[in-house]
Amino acid sequence: MTTTSLSPRQVTLAIFSLAVGGFGIGTTEFAMMGLLPNVANGVHVSIPDAGHLISSYALGVVVGAPVLAAVGARLPRKKLVLGLMVLFTVGNLSSFFAPDFGSLLVSRFVAGLPHGAYFGVAAVIAASLVAPTKRGHAISMVMLGLSIANVVGVPLATLIGQQFGWRLMFVLVALIGLLTLACILRFVPAQKAAKDASIRTELRALKRLQVWLALLIGIVGFGGFFAVYTYIAPTMTDVAGFPADFLPVVVALYGLGMVTGNVIGGKIADRSVLGSIYAVMAFIAMMLLLYSLAVHVQWSALVMIFVVGAAGAMLVPALQTRLLDVSPDAPSLASSLNHAALNVANALGAFLGGLVIAWGWGYVAPAVVGAGLAVIGLAIALISGRVDHRRRLSSNASRPAPDGRVARSGRS
Repeated sequence: MTTTSLSPRQVTLAIFSLAVGGFGIGTTEFAMMGLLPNVANGVHVSIPDAGHLISSYALGVVVGAPVLAAVGARLPRKKLVLGLMVLFTVGNLSSFFAPDFGSLLVSRFVAGLPHGAYFGVAAVIAASLVAPTKRGHAISMVMLGLSIANVVGVPLATLIGQQFGWRLMFVLVALIGLLTLACILRFVPAQKAAKDASIRTELRALKRLQVWLALLIGIVGFGGFFAVYTYIAPTMTDVAGFPADFLPVVVALYGLGMVTGNVIGGKIADRSVLGSIYAVMAFIAMMLLLYSLAVHVQWSALVMIFVVGAAGAMLVPALQTRLLDVSPDAPSLASSLNHAALNVANALGAFLGGLVIAWGWGYVAPAVVGAGLAVIGLAIALISGRVDHRRRLSSNASRPAPDGRVARSGRS
């Protein structure tokens, strides 16, 4: 079966199957944060030490995204995405059986390895199933699984972990992994690897300025989103004045915002990839500044929690599509690197947000820092667009004229 012969229903089921994997990945990534005290008690370490489990997973994402995408370049994409989900499932099962903190640290690193490569390859598959004008929407539907995980999967896994033991969270995620494997086997069409695909071809993408600029947009611009998300709990309790048992509602609102933003982001990316990046980055900066003011009043804090979640998620489909555009001969690696970049953004936002809190500027300060990061991200996007514009002018200037001569810009 070729992708061109697929019916709309078959395309929907294929993209849904890939999104189920995103749901599992989002659940295991974020549920650990809510279960951190339980895990710390279970393996007999302090909460700060247990926090290294989150860092270990993120490191696995950063390392695994480029390595696995490049190594698997010659494999048919369906086989590659199946292999990545097998590794993800095994990594989570090994976390369930880990007898001590050291082995749990290693298993979390292994579980993180396929994260970025899975989303990268899944995005390439989804984009290939639809018309070029609908790529952003298709990619956003794959990413929707990650967003929905924050609304459904993370609260459910946290509840199960708190009530019946934190290790069962990993069993739940492994079951989602098995379901994903079954869905992909049944509904995702086979796709051959590109004829000239190789590790060398994939790594060639790293020589392109536009690839690095796109990754910088994600690292810097999305860092502002994580500067707020990391410290959402103390901000809502100490500044907005919500009781601690209301935090699940806050997190769910944030997740609903991400779901909404993800869908909107896919649609506007199909209209103009770079244009949507400009607009969304400016929108993030403005909303983070507004959040820093609105968070002092409970009703407006809840509104802005939803809006900030939506604003951040709107950026992802456009960035994913941009990386496919600037690296057409190495789509898997470039697309996978986006998720490595977002994990670096996570670390950057958390670090800078924590820094200004430590300086005594309060829990509102990370939002102001985040707005500044979004402005820098917008500046990088504008530079990227300017580079594109100059290359188009150069290409037009060197194009042969109808009479066979080379057209030249400017006066002769």
